[in-house]
Amino acid sequence: MPIRPVKPMMAVAADRLPEGDDWTYEVKWDGYRTLAIHDRGRVTLWSRNLKQAAGQFPGIAAAVAQIAVRDVMLDGEVVAIGEDGRPSFQALQHRTASPLRLAFYVFDLLHVNGRDLTARRLDDRRAELHRLALPAPLFLSEPLPGTPQQIVGAVRRLDLEGVVAKRRGSTYQPGKRSPAWVKVRFVHRQEFVVGGFKPKPGSFDSILVGYYDERGLLHFAAKVRAGLTPFTRGQVAARLRPLETARCPFVNLPSPGTGHWGEGVTAEEMLTLTWVKPRLVVEVAFTEWTRDGSLRHAAFAGLREDKPPREVRRE
Repeated sequence: MPIRPVKPMMAVAADRLPEGDDWTYEVKWDGYRTLAIHDRGRVTLWSRNLKQAAGQFPGIAAAVAQIAVRDVMLDGEVVAIGEDGRPSFQALQHRTASPLRLAFYVFDLLHVNGRDLTARRLDDRRAELHRLALPAPLFLSEPLPGTPQQIVGAVRRLDLEGVVAKRRGSTYQPGKRSPAWVKVRFVHRQEFVVGGFKPKPGSFDSILVGYYDERGLLHFAAKVRAGLTPFTRGQVAARLRPLETARCPFVNLPSPGTGHWGEGVTAEEMLTLTWVKPRLVVEVAFTEWTRDGSLRHAAFAGLREDKPPREVRRE
């Protein structure tokens, strides 16, 4: 039977790392979550929402094909390495504009040589993973040594996105956001759904983004203008034009006021906006959440092809 891809296991967000001997820690990589399957000579790559991605990363797929196994399924992150040697999500977004050095950091092994490992302990899966010879640009995402405080300090000094803590005895739970995995981000950044934009001749001035609540209602979070380069602005504009609609998708607009930082949208301003069906997911960096649930100093970080809009929640 061919190996079927599974939805990746996800981590819950937290403000601090859990502590104790039953926890292990690794870098939170700043890229695209990817499952790689090598099954009797055929290689497929799958995004977080199970879209095929081998065509986007042919070098990664070619390296997976070199692994000396009958079949294998790896879980990890495709990362673009910037000129400073650090992962760069923005560079990954611009990979079609200029050649980049890509790497696939592998942190879990779900299947190998006919055996399903998802019910095995994390430590056992890692031990099996270490037995594989991974050709470059595939690399092991190794556990980090030291105490949580030492790890946080080191990762912050390297200006990396964050740390993921994982219980050593945890099984792999496909498609679940499990408390057995805990992520701590050092930069405030997450996915949001685009629900509209402020047009200007030939393009747009800013996009309006939000997130879904537990009832499936879309809440406005910010107007995003910063971070949009001419290249990314063109990408986003091309994706938004087919989605235009007459109806505002946000349940909390218009806002009662614009707020001290101009986070809201007044009824008068809504007349100048163009609404779109909430289909496009983007990543946004910001300094903090305001008391009324808006983003402060929001900046565009990139398009996200790997997350369904309905799964976007406030983290």
